[in-house]
Amino acid sequence: MSTAELLANMPDDGNRYELVGGVLRMMSPSGGRHGRIAVGISILLGIHVEKNQLGATFAAETGFKIATNPDTVRAPDAAFVTQAKMDSLDDDSGYLPFAPDLAVEVVSLSDSFAAVEEKAFDWIDAGTQLVLVVVPESRSVHAYRSRKNILVHSENELVDADDAVAGWKLDVSKIFH
Repeated sequence: MSTAELLANMPDDGNRYELVGGVLRMMSPSGGRHGRIAVGISILLGIHVEKNQLGATFAAETGFKIATNPDTVRAPDAAFVTQAKMDSLDDDSGYLPFAPDLAVEVVSLSDSFAAVEEKAFDWIDAGTQLVLVVVPESRSVHAYRSRKNILVHSENELVDADDAVAGWKLDVSKIFH
């Protein structure tokens, strides 16, 4: 069984990993469409957060330690954390010791929807208020607020994310251009 500390101190072998229930899971590199969509959402989110001084946004590969004994360290494609949570940290150089308020996951060609949904549920169970699962094939965004409160938004809709990021609405059509 592995721990967050062991994961943080692993030699760089060129691969990305998450730690789920003490078990290392290698993450395949994503393709171009995945990266383009993830950074597009990150830019839209980051501009809103910065303009309104709401907290901090995080890029892909940022680790959040969301469970202990056994440890779980997950890395969303994009994330937001309120300023209050950020102010509670003495040091943010390691894995963040809490769940983000908003997590974004983009389904890539190498992902199964079931695996991404498992990750969305991990975020929800750890306290994330809103998880956006972006599905490029259907040009849709699944908004998870709990295990039972899941709304699917099509390309011509807005996702109201105000409950996680004050005042933010994601125009689904802007992420699939």
